[in-house]
Amino acid sequence: MTTPSPKTSDPKIKKANAGEGRERYLDMVQRERAMLLEQGIARSTEQLLDMAGAILPSEMEEEGIKDRATGDQLRSVLPVQSWLPLSIHLIGLRDGILKIAPLHDLNERQIDALISTASRSGFMVERVDVEMWDRKELIDTLRSVHDLSADRCEKTLSLWLNDSDNGLLLNQFQRDMLAEALQLRASDIHLVQDNNPDAPNWIKYRIDGDLIPMHLLPAEGMARLTTLLKRDAGLNFGDRTTPKDGRFGFTWQGRGIDVRVAAGPQAQDGEKLTLRLLDRAALKGFDELFRRHEDVGEYLAKLLSPEIKGGGGLILLSGPTGSGKTTTLYACVQQIDRRRRHVLTIEDPIEYELRYSTQWQVRPGMPGGSFADLIRAAMRHVPDYIIIGEMRDADTVETSLRAAESGHTVISTVHADTALQTFERLRSLMPAARERSSTYTLAQQVRAILNQRLVRTLCQGCAHKDEVGKVLRSEELHELGIEPHIQVRRHNTSGCDLCNRTGISGRTLLLDALIITVGPSQRNGIYEALLTNVNNILREEGVIVHTRREGLVDLVVSGLVDPKAALSYLEE
Repeated sequence: MTTPSPKTSDPKIKKANAGEGRERYLDMVQRERAMLLEQGIARSTEQLLDMAGAILPSEMEEEGIKDRATGDQLRSVLPVQSWLPLSIHLIGLRDGILKIAPLHDLNERQIDALISTASRSGFMVERVDVEMWDRKELIDTLRSVHDLSADRCEKTLSLWLNDSDNGLLLNQFQRDMLAEALQLRASDIHLVQDNNPDAPNWIKYRIDGDLIPMHLLPAEGMARLTTLLKRDAGLNFGDRTTPKDGRFGFTWQGRGIDVRVAAGPQAQDGEKLTLRLLDRAALKGFDELFRRHEDVGEYLAKLLSPEIKGGGGLILLSGPTGSGKTTTLYACVQQIDRRRRHVLTIEDPIEYELRYSTQWQVRPGMPGGSFADLIRAAMRHVPDYIIIGEMRDADTVETSLRAAESGHTVISTVHADTALQTFERLRSLMPAARERSSTYTLAQQVRAILNQRLVRTLCQGCAHKDEVGKVLRSEELHELGIEPHIQVRRHNTSGCDLCNRTGISGRTLLLDALIITVGPSQRNGIYEALLTNVNNILREEGVIVHTRREGLVDLVVSGLVDPKAALSYLEE
């Protein structure tokens, strides 16, 4: 086994690479912008570059402090009460200068409060610059971008329930609910409609992995709301017994949001709806995602480099449902130079539009519509990278291995609890008649396995600071391997305005990673280990391992995770 290499990346080199990625699509974006303007569609160059997944570089990224951000990024992080009452449009942050367009003059106290809030939110703001806009243009922008509905959801609900036949109020509450969920960083909205008079009909938001009850509706009101949502998603709203999927879109803060709707039966005559909110602005870039796992990110970046054409191989992302596998998958695609390389994705369902790539939707039950059928068809389109949404069955696994063997770089996800268990999971899907040959191909082709979890991070604006020896017992310190004098942060259960009084602000990636750096001629030991004892892989030369424990210790020492919470994650 090879130990992980120390972090040696030069921030200036990383910034230069990110800037190069930004320039990569510039000529395509400028031509697209000209064509869109001819069609009456106004899109800025920055907006189109963001849609292409070109991430803004930041000089301060190593410390987790950003000196650059788009307006969308600022609005998604800064608490709404810090900027909405000021009637300002947040244009962006660049090199520590926050640019705003105010409708009215701001006084010194308001500017200082804005800088303070931005600083506590992780942005480096040295000063605020004011841009003068045409008043009508600014008012139109404020109306389209500054959606007030997140602040009025409860009021709209009360008005609608007092006048339940008012369709306009129902439509307004639906929009306000979606806006409120996005403002609170919710990933999903769960609605249960049960006609039993004793059963509660709750609307719940999933925020940082936890379900939070938000609004309680009577059965009749929930039935009207679910009918409206199903209609907008193109579903048969009269059928409550058959599970079905649909989607619709709406505009929030000037950008398009996709809502994926899953409907299914509930109890005797009710219904359960789950809404997945897909906001492109919330997607993390490759460098941001792997900031705390630099050697893993550097190795993956080499595998995704255009110079590796023809190398082939298999990159596997594993973990339970909700562990961020899809986010990592999309970050890998954004890292690929799609101007020079053909990326083909096979997904069920397609979640985000990936510009400059080919995206195929899996259609189970239809001729030629399965994962395996589409992988076979994909190879005739000469892709450089094949992205497979999930390996679910033997046919998909075998076809993916053949694609990797034939020189394509294949990236896919699979459900497994650890990096090593990912091997066992794939072997369990292989047909018994071809298990040895498929295992040999797997041993030859796998380049990296990333098993991941998402752990909740402390709000940096309100977390308590203390020595870890005052927080953990001696045996707990020994378990984590931390010296008692190390300064750490503890969860503030009272919270603050930045974290909506929860003390938690988002989640971060925790990896259990296994990287294989040796060539095919040196992999016989890996093949033998797969046939006998998979744990023996860890002893093979050229195998680099990152344990979950190492990642947790790093997060605790960095002040991002509560030490007590880290122990619970370690037990998992």
